[in-house]
Amino acid sequence: MPLINNANPPSFEIPGVSFVNVAAPSRGSVENAIWRTRVEPNSLGLEHHMTREEIIVAVNGKGVVQIGADRYELAPGDAFAVPAFTSFRLGSSGDEPFEAVTVLPAGSHAVVAGKPSFRPPWSI
Repeated sequence: MPLINNANPPSFEIPGVSFVNVAAPSRGSVENAIWRTRVEPNSLGLEHHMTREEIIVAVNGKGVVQIGADRYELAPGDAFAVPAFTSFRLGSSGDEPFEAVTVLPAGSHAVVAGKPSFRPPWSI
């Protein structure tokens, strides 16, 4: 794998969540995309699912993965493997932002109910 310079990586934002690309096929990786995720305090992201397993590794703050009525709290160092085709929401359960590193196989798609599937731009 080539060195991927992250001095000025691409970043993306949706309401309440920001994504900073660390590695992706467009930047030199072949099989996986990795990005930093930052969720605003006391917020819960949009429900969606991925077409491949997504791994979320907590770095800072208090995170939560919500699958249906079940909530899984994440502390720094915890990891959560969201199975493919499992609808979930990622959020921050504290008064500070939740930060994580996320890994997703290249070519995966995200699906939001009622919308066509898409490849998240931070994973391309």
